[in-house]
Amino acid sequence: MKNMLKTTVLLATLTGLLVMVGSYWGTGGMLVAFAFAILMNFGTYWYSDKIVLKMYKAKEVTEAQAPQLYRIVHNLAYNAGLPMPRVYIVETSMPNAFATGRNPEHAAVAVTTGIMNILDSEEIEGVLAHELAHVRNRDTLISAIAATIAGVITMVATWAQWAAIFGGLGGRDGEGNNIIGFLALVIVAPLAATIIRLAISRSREFAADSDGARISKNPRALASALSKLEKGASNYRQNPRDVKASESTAHMFIVNPIRKSTLANLFRTHPTTEERIKRLENMH
Repeated sequence: MKNMLKTTVLLATLTGLLVMVGSYWGTGGMLVAFAFAILMNFGTYWYSDKIVLKMYKAKEVTEAQAPQLYRIVHNLAYNAGLPMPRVYIVETSMPNAFATGRNPEHAAVAVTTGIMNILDSEEIEGVLAHELAHVRNRDTLISAIAATIAGVITMVATWAQWAAIFGGLGGRDGEGNNIIGFLALVIVAPLAATIIRLAISRSREFAADSDGARISKNPRALASALSKLEKGASNYRQNPRDVKASESTAHMFIVNPIRKSTLANLFRTHPTTEERIKRLENMH
């Protein structure tokens, strides 16, 4: 409930920021940008499973091909009250996992060969429970909504920059050259939208951790898995091999596979692993 409330507040803040941007630039331009963003994100949302699975060359496996993995997913899906998702394996030393699909009826979960090499069965169960929590919470839809609103803000800000280059700073209905308002529109608003969108992503990770722990009934197994995965991901970031993770899909994985920057805390797609482990260990 706390994580859902936080997500709602963040989405409301993002929407408020959109309204503020629209008040400067005008309703017409904002509506056009909104239509563009919806079309782009609708396509991504609708075909997200096919896009990301193809990107990482994931191979679907049957119960006969991966009986233990398939059994774990089947039991967890039953516990979560979900339809059985499709199961995929990605051939890479990168230790990670992700879930995708626009709804529970079209969901898929994928694990890498790297994660299966370093986790035991209980830890893999904890990881997959986390991924199924994302499916049950419809986090793909929440991410799509956040990305759409943030995309509109960024798009309108870009248009404003081009308008300034060719026709002055302008403003709604041609009202004076408000330099402070213009700078807020083209610099502050997109930056704030990105930070809020990433905060929503981090909030959904906390929710998936707690819900996944309840699905598997073993929070300590997930905590142990996260500890191993953070170490494995750190080694992978220093020496990436096989499949190279994409910045655009980093938020989908259970731990971020991308090399961290000096601005990591501000632009994280995930909470710190230490904080996630601490919360899980405090669960009863």
